[in-house]
Amino acid sequence: MWMMLIAVTLLNSCNNAVKTEDKKVSTINKVLQQEDGSISLKVDKAECYSDKENPATNTAEWNVFVSKSGRFDVWLSSATKDTTDLQYENSVMLSIQDNRLEARPACDNIILNSSDVTYPYFRADSFMGSVFIQDTGLYNIQLISEKILPKNHKIAEPADADVSKLLSVSLTPIAR
Repeated sequence: MWMMLIAVTLLNSCNNAVKTEDKKVSTINKVLQQEDGSISLKVDKAECYSDKENPATNTAEWNVFVSKSGRFDVWLSSATKDTTDLQYENSVMLSIQDNRLEARPACDNIILNSSDVTYPYFRADSFMGSVFIQDTGLYNIQLISEKILPKNHKIAEPADADVSKLLSVSLTPIAR
């Protein structure tokens, strides 16, 4: 009888240790939704994958905890020298579970003297569309674009000096 009680206690304590460890793993690199419902995803804080052979498949990923569901406008922020053309060769694709947006960024809003970039660059915000997130919980958000540059990216040619770079993605709640 005592052996059964010890075995059950030991088994139960081992299961609790595994559950605690799983919770720690799921909270690593997690972005929390802000009080106002907006979600700000910076590329330099993402898990990034880059392909020198095919930069159009460069990817940034975030784990985001959504506490307020609903419809969100999606905005991209880029650093650029050219405020008329961001020079994206391909469309940018955003995936949130079964929701997928695809758009070619344009200079919808130019921000002068932004703290996100240094001179001679300007911040250009591009409207991508809107997406509906039905439930609360943990979501994996993935962004694919050739403008997701690796951290060790160096300008190879003078022509590359005007290259724009993707800085962040913002999801802002649409008020009803």
